Amino acid sequence: MTDLQAPVWVADRWAYDYDGRPRPFVHPLRSPAGHTLTVDAPADHPWHHALWFTIKFVNGDNFWEEYDRFGLLHQRGRPSLVEQADGAAELSGMVDWVGPDGGDPVIEEQRTLRHVPLASDAYAIDWEVSLRPAVDVVFDRTPFEGWGGYGGLTLRGRPDWHDTRLLADDGTCHDRLLGVSGRWCDLSGPVADTGAEAGVLFCDHPDNPRHPVPWYASCRAATYGDDGWSNFVNAAFLWHDPLPCAAGDTLDLRLRVVVHDEIWDRDRCDQAWAVWTAGDEQADEGATS
Repeated sequence: MTDLQAPVWVADRWAYDYDGRPRPFVHPLRSPAGHTLTVDAPADHPWHHALWFTIKFVNGDNFWEEYDRFGLLHQRGRPSLVEQADGAAELSGMVDWVGPDGGDPVIEEQRTLRHVPLASDAYAIDWEVSLRPAVDVVFDRTPFEGWGGYGGLTLRGRPDWHDTRLLADDGTCHDRLLGVSGRWCDLSGPVADTGAEAGVLFCDHPDNPRHPVPWYASCRAATYGDDGWSNFVNAAFLWHDPLPCAAGDTLDLRLRVVVHDEIWDRDRCDQAWAVWTAGDEQADEGATS
């Protein structure tokens, strides 16, 4: 029996688990204060893997659930990790999307996760994927009818992360978001019995297809789980329609996941999104000046 390679730890705050898994993922994801915020493979949905990226259907093959026939995401060897003196780090590698029948990958994915220290109470993971299909593909989802619409970067938070709330970028708070578009979405609340508060802010990049992205999210058990809180957030870029991609073309997606202490308000979330995207705007201006 082959021993699994250990997850790759980054900044003692999150671990990238990839070897021998149906798809690679980040778990645990810890707050700046050190509290674990994620759950892997909960009993109600064991294919939920903490913080992970996949798409429901590729040419009709299921790459989301893990029962019957489903596709796999194979990390191509141990990802590289480059750490810098200022605490920043970059983890990168190739991921092969292999269909239920095996064979050659239908998609080759270049995946990069960048750890970005922001402040004493916050850090970011910049999650970037470049999907290059070997054949013409259609990325798709189950249309929403009580459930569905999901695909893309997703978080499943621990069930004892109680009294959480979802904050949309218009400043309104919700228990659920069903296809509501926005630049960002924040999940925050008290962490179990620690006496601490923490949150995870998802940010969608303006260069992504279908920005601002529709959010499919729930913090209460009405969506996922029979006990506790569901704490589910998905940047559901396929919510309204499937997306075709020709062989040899690429689908590029960039999202920032800001992990923070305390419960952030709209101004703090707006600022975090603006700081992230400002660098790209300045670079574009410089290139055309």
